[in-house]
Amino acid sequence: MGLIGDIFGIIFGGGRNAIRETAEVFRPNAENEAARLAAHEAAALAQFASEFALPRQGWFDSFMNGLNRLPRPMLALGTLGLFASAMADPVWFAQRMQGIALVPEPLWWLMGAIVSFYFGARHQTKTHEFQRTLAETLSLAPGITRKIRDLGQLDDDLDDAADEPLVLSQPDRGVASNNAALDEWRALR
Repeated sequence: MGLIGDIFGIIFGGGRNAIRETAEVFRPNAENEAARLAAHEAAALAQFASEFALPRQGWFDSFMNGLNRLPRPMLALGTLGLFASAMADPVWFAQRMQGIALVPEPLWWLMGAIVSFYFGARHQTKTHEFQRTLAETLSLAPGITRKIRDLGQLDDDLDDAADEPLVLSQPDRGVASNNAALDEWRALR
């Protein structure tokens, strides 16, 4: 056993594991990696906690905090409102969009720059593309309005037809058809 113990002592060292230490050169120890990640997350949480630990200085800070939270929900709800108004009154919506189409291009660029600085890295080409697609959509408004009017007329015609009594005609029993089974059934009745 002395010889085997000496061989293991040379390979693994005195109380060390040479294989594990060599493997950790190529792949990190999972247990140590988890401990490092936990320490990193704890430090990040401590930093966030220290940021919000101090109470607000006054009403102005609260007011500004509330103002900073308004634009995104207002834009989202405003966009949904535009969809609802387009469905509720297409002509009114088309008139408003025609007014937007008259806004000069430099003003669109200025608004695009303000919005992109406020919300982050937005590209001016997206604003330009939005304006082009908006104009294309507005060009479809008269046809859509006409289709809505036609559908309303069709709905009125269907209501009028529903009020009329339904008259079913009796089949001619003496007339032969191309359907032998139907002819046989008629003869039995």
